[in-house]
Amino acid sequence: MRLRLEARPEPSRVAGWLAPLIAAAATLVVGFVLFSALGKDPVQAFRAFFLKPVADLYGVSELLLKASPLMLIATGLAAGYRANVWNIGAEGQLLVGAIAGGGLALAFHDADSPLLLPAMIAAGALGGMAWAAIPAFLRTRFNANEILVSLMLVYVATHLLSWLVHGPWRDPEGFNFPQSKLFHAAATYAPLLEGTRLNGGLLVALGVVALGYLFMQKSLAGFQMRVAGLAPAAANYAGISSRRTVWLGLLGGGACAGIAGVQEAAGPVGQLLPSLSPGYGFAAIIVAFVGRLHPLGIVLASLLMSLLYLGGESAQLNLALPSAVTGLFQGTLLFFLLAADVLVHYRLRVARPAGSPAPVARAA
Repeated sequence: MRLRLEARPEPSRVAGWLAPLIAAAATLVVGFVLFSALGKDPVQAFRAFFLKPVADLYGVSELLLKASPLMLIATGLAAGYRANVWNIGAEGQLLVGAIAGGGLALAFHDADSPLLLPAMIAAGALGGMAWAAIPAFLRTRFNANEILVSLMLVYVATHLLSWLVHGPWRDPEGFNFPQSKLFHAAATYAPLLEGTRLNGGLLVALGVVALGYLFMQKSLAGFQMRVAGLAPAAANYAGISSRRTVWLGLLGGGACAGIAGVQEAAGPVGQLLPSLSPGYGFAAIIVAFVGRLHPLGIVLASLLMSLLYLGGESAQLNLALPSAVTGLFQGTLLFFLLAADVLVHYRLRVARPAGSPAPVARAA
């Protein structure tokens, strides 16, 4: 006998929403085992990883600061994922958006106009869209796989940013470090809380989440994208353009990622660096799925992922654990979420060998 997966006639909606909670609980169990194996007191480790980072106002502000780009990028990705448009290159689109917005800040370095920051945000969105347009064009024109194309473009964007800050955009007064000049105050986000790094980028991110909700839940284009994802044949029969769906999905994700890039460059960093992003573009993919591709769920999932980033930093300082612990928790969370989703949509059945007699019901 062997086990096989059998599709459920109608997956439970309650189980679908509980799956992220189950995945998070299973991740905590793995963390308990991991900390024990490393010779750490699990209770103290969990306190250092999940409680200490948000024990004061500054910690909460850092949580919101790191959650902002995650919810921003994940909202853009979710719209495309609902239509089975798989943009995996948000990290590269983030970097190109930062280059576009940062280039504007450097070109008008001495300007003190209140229009500079909005122009940088618009330039970042256009830069992200331009980078996402490459896989969109190749998918609609040559049927190229947008997963591979968008992912490979991440490495191109990474090297492009590195070349700029090592070469033509390097700060001549930066002691030969690979970095651009610090942006002018007019080219940076204003702080929301005095004494913290939390800035107006949070308001931009929440605004994009609200717009994402209206687009996905209330607009005709959002409805068409959902139909294209759930029933491609029906979408074609109804005249919904698959090419338009691909372009909308990729350009929307690219715009949000590009804005997130400007948010990092003009926010806590204040300049262009090779290590501008700690991997927000990839982490946002997990955020989108943990949030069930719904804007409200994405906000909550981004807070969880932000806590994992802060917990990893706290674990390095207080427990002498490697920085890879953060990635381990992120990967474990995604693994358990995918496993839970499989069990939501399928159930395990025992497959009997061909020719074996069926079980006979016994009389009471």
